[in-house]
Amino acid sequence: MAESRPTLDIVAPFLNEAPSASAFAELLAALEEAVSQRFGMTVHKILVDDGSRDDGSDRFSKALSGSWEIVRLSRNFGKEVAVLAGLDQSRGDMVLIMDADLQHSMDISLKLITELVEHLDIDVVYAQNDRREASWRRSQLARLFYSLINSSQRFDIPENAGDFRVMRGTVARALTSLRDKRRFNKGLFAWAGFRQKALPYSPESRASGTSKWSRLNLIAFSLEGFTSFSVIPLRIISLSGMLAALAGLAYGAKVFFEVMFYGIAVPGYPSLMVAVVLLGGLNLTLLGLIGEYVWVTLSESKDRPVYIVRDVVRGDVAPDKPVSGAPNT
Repeated sequence: MAESRPTLDIVAPFLNEAPSASAFAELLAALEEAVSQRFGMTVHKILVDDGSRDDGSDRFSKALSGSWEIVRLSRNFGKEVAVLAGLDQSRGDMVLIMDADLQHSMDISLKLITELVEHLDIDVVYAQNDRREASWRRSQLARLFYSLINSSQRFDIPENAGDFRVMRGTVARALTSLRDKRRFNKGLFAWAGFRQKALPYSPESRASGTSKWSRLNLIAFSLEGFTSFSVIPLRIISLSGMLAALAGLAYGAKVFFEVMFYGIAVPGYPSLMVAVVLLGGLNLTLLGLIGEYVWVTLSESKDRPVYIVRDVVRGDVAPDKPVSGAPNT
């Protein structure tokens, strides 16, 4: 009996990517052919429609070839959750996660796969954005973010490493067991461990449209990472409160000394307002941070499904899957 060929699953979440559907389908077809020739693997494509408002799913259905399926979620749950939905569908020996906006090129994808195939002691190979086009200010803010979130951790979240990565099937199955409702994939990938290797790359220009990540979204996403994986914000505010208290104590001692020995009148309204504003601001900041952590705890405790599948559209030779469009946890 002939041995079955190993399978590579390609997981690609998308949101309103109708204009790039045809080009991405062509990229997947070329990648499938290259993987088959170089590594002798069959390819199964798993696209996840994260609540698109355009006809992207229909366009992908017409353009895709070979073994494929499109998991259509009931609404927009976010890219982090869409990646989990794709991993839940995966059954391959290896899994490649990439974006459908054509910023993740075929050449880098093949390099990732090659590294994993050639190094049996490696479980995950991830692409690390070199950020050559990023501004100095943005680079420094990113560096500060990773320095803070990795403080006092038993694991490090790699800087500028996103979802673009290839992993062994055992790793993909392990990641699906992490059912965080408010997901921060960078942290989850690092927390899961395994032997990982970085591969520097420069993302391609978007084929069409604009990034779904605004500055406000990036700030919210960063806060999501802190509340999920770090207590540093609370410690910073606590330290600031302690310093404010010490400063107040020192100022009080100074005033007492001046009154007792020099008879200098105690400054009134200005100093009082400074103290009220400073301490009030610290208290409100601490209260807001505590609220963020409480909200994360509340979201997890509700035990709602991480996502809900509307339906699954499959190609001609897609393997059988356990999903039937029912709610998924």
